[in-house]
Amino acid sequence: MRPDHDVVIVGAGFGGMGAAIELKRLGIDDIAILEREDDLGGTWHVNHYPGLAVDIASVTYSYSFEPNPYWSRLFAPGVELKQYAEHVADKYDLKRHMEFGTVVRTAEWDDSEQLWRVTTGSGVRTCRYFVTATGFLSQPHTPDFPGIDSFAGTIIHTTAWEDGHEFAGERAAIIGTGATAVQLIPEIAERADELTVFQRTPIWVVPKLDFAIPPGAQKIFARVPFTQRIARMVNTSLLEALMVFGVLHFRQAKPGNRLAALVAKAHLRAQVRDRATRRALTPSYDFGCKRPTFSNTYFRTFNKPNVSLQTSSIERVEPDGIVTADGEKVLVDTLVLATGFNLWDVNFPAFQIIGRDGRDLGKWWRDNRFQAYEGITVPAFPNLLSLNSPYSYSGLSYFTTIEGQMKHMRRLFGELKRRGATTFEVTTDANDRFLAEVTDNLQSSVFYNGNCASARSYYFNQHGEAALLRPNSTLSTLRQMERFPVDAYRYS
Repeated sequence: MRPDHDVVIVGAGFGGMGAAIELKRLGIDDIAILEREDDLGGTWHVNHYPGLAVDIASVTYSYSFEPNPYWSRLFAPGVELKQYAEHVADKYDLKRHMEFGTVVRTAEWDDSEQLWRVTTGSGVRTCRYFVTATGFLSQPHTPDFPGIDSFAGTIIHTTAWEDGHEFAGERAAIIGTGATAVQLIPEIAERADELTVFQRTPIWVVPKLDFAIPPGAQKIFARVPFTQRIARMVNTSLLEALMVFGVLHFRQAKPGNRLAALVAKAHLRAQVRDRATRRALTPSYDFGCKRPTFSNTYFRTFNKPNVSLQTSSIERVEPDGIVTADGEKVLVDTLVLATGFNLWDVNFPAFQIIGRDGRDLGKWWRDNRFQAYEGITVPAFPNLLSLNSPYSYSGLSYFTTIEGQMKHMRRLFGELKRRGATTFEVTTDANDRFLAEVTDNLQSSVFYNGNCASARSYYFNQHGEAALLRPNSTLSTLRQMERFPVDAYRYS
């Protein structure tokens, strides 16, 4: 049976576009990119709250093969990432492959026909190869506080921002103090009459060395691309040192981790005047247990007279406000939910995927262990490339992960073509060896050697495993992704 497409990719963010670029380089052009939103860009289309910006320097948070010399700042605002996504889609002729407003409900491998059947809201598509690029943070978490449905004011989740909502004259409250909230809280504090920040877990925040990139420097980047490659290399090296020595090799390099925590504490002390507030904003877990972030304005916001920090847990929501466990009631006109995303319950995978012999990927992961060979393929799921998988996230920039997976695809499809085959499937032995390797490497990390009990980190799944990050340096990961043994797969 001839399928409708050679490849179906789910997701038109940077992961899906990277996969499509690599496939087109390999000569595969019959590609359908299915996107549930109404435009491309993934998280940079969905998110458009005030203060949105990258928290990794833009010279690193971009494709290495498609540098953008015209970033306005070292940490570019979100609108520029959206523009960059548009540029990439235009340059690599991706838009003609994209279909928006298309929600994928299930995907099932047909062993007799050796193809995937992908069910969407409008019918069934078939494809030879199936790629999931739904992102790590694509399924928003909405807390089910008692009484939240009775709230009479406005509720805004950061992933469904109401453009034009100004907060002027309002009593606002925000639940959450993760990376999104760190960017958003200073913006709301400038506009609202009152702002209450409900914090469950404090976050490590370090100074943000951010500045406008002068037009002259942009011209140099454009005319002499080597200069921007140097800037990328320097920034990547700094991130690598933070990741490898501060997080992955915590047991061997505890002083480095302690130094990072001291920098964050000094930053907090320099910016927040009140001692009790400083104490409440200081994490009780080790640096790196939860993803840290950068900001020069977040801590200072708590000095404002219209901003208060609430650390008591939420008991219930009433029509006009929030009641905490200690009996205090906070009156609220607009409630902002910066409550993050649900990774391990609904995002791995983001919809039902059925492989060979009826194996349900989500159920298999949850009943056993979360695992994927090289963070991209899974036994019993032929011709499936799962870009957002356990142990796939490499380094601190998502683009490191994407480009590593592109290298893996290049080698895998090259071998497929050399053998004249159409189907690949990773062997159980290769998958088991990889799982044992990453499990062993993680034993030195802060996740298993540090104090992470109070972090409530999305790095950990329901089995208590830190199964998101690949515990290798960026260079070794990229090398392994393009040099893995070809006999790790069966071909037919």
